[in-house]
Amino acid sequence: MIRRPAQLPLDLTLRPALGREDFLVAPSNADAVAWLDRWPAWPGPALAIHGPAGCGKTHLARVWQAVSSAVEITPARLTADTAPSDLLNDARAVLVEDLGEATGVDEAALFHLYNHLAAIGGTLLLTGIEPPARWPLALPDLASRLRAAPAVRVGPPDDALLMALLVKLFADRQLRVGEDVIRWLAVHMERSFDAARRLVDAIDQTALAEHRPVTVALARGILDHQTTDAGPPPAPASGNRHDEVGRHDEVGRHDEVGRHDEVGPHDEVEPG
Repeated sequence: MIRRPAQLPLDLTLRPALGREDFLVAPSNADAVAWLDRWPAWPGPALAIHGPAGCGKTHLARVWQAVSSAVEITPARLTADTAPSDLLNDARAVLVEDLGEATGVDEAALFHLYNHLAAIGGTLLLTGIEPPARWPLALPDLASRLRAAPAVRVGPPDDALLMALLVKLFADRQLRVGEDVIRWLAVHMERSFDAARRLVDAIDQTALAEHRPVTVALARGILDHQTTDAGPPPAPASGNRHDEVGRHDEVGRHDEVGRHDEVGPHDEVEPG
């Protein structure tokens, strides 16, 4: 008999994402959530969110964008030929993603955008894998301003968050999935939001096409197929994943504090 996923002992906070899928708050993203909740009362015009690929930075940024009515500007649109006022279209909040990884970014244009937002009391949310202190910025004035901005890390999802995400993704598709499937997937799959969505979609499509219930055997076959070319999923950063599967005693604690500069001394920045 297939058990309902609600039996999983998880204690995560579900937050409505303003028309998008619900957002799950956990220790890996709680500090970033706290900073975004503080908007627009940031200490300066800019805030940077950083973390590994697939950790949920973009999802967080989209939640903030909906709240702030921010316009998204890609790094490629930041050019000397375009004035900041033309990019904003009367908006007072801007989202720029993947700045640290972008090549050929017009730093002078980004500097002018920063100054323009500061002058009008606007705000700028930046995302990247690394904090601004590690971005290869050649313009000293831009580097000093971005390195002075609060930088908060979003970590990869832990087991509790990953299981809660899987439960929600399956529930969104009206699929009843047993606790054993959720636990097995959390242990063996790649630890990212994007991987969870792709995996649930593949499981749903296969179960529907083959008229099969969602079982560990089905999930194993799909995961094996997905990882044939990509290799095995990355191991967790620390600890024993098998020991932590299903644990929720630490969920809700804000252990990590966002920092202005994570290179060198780690000075704590309280979100208020």
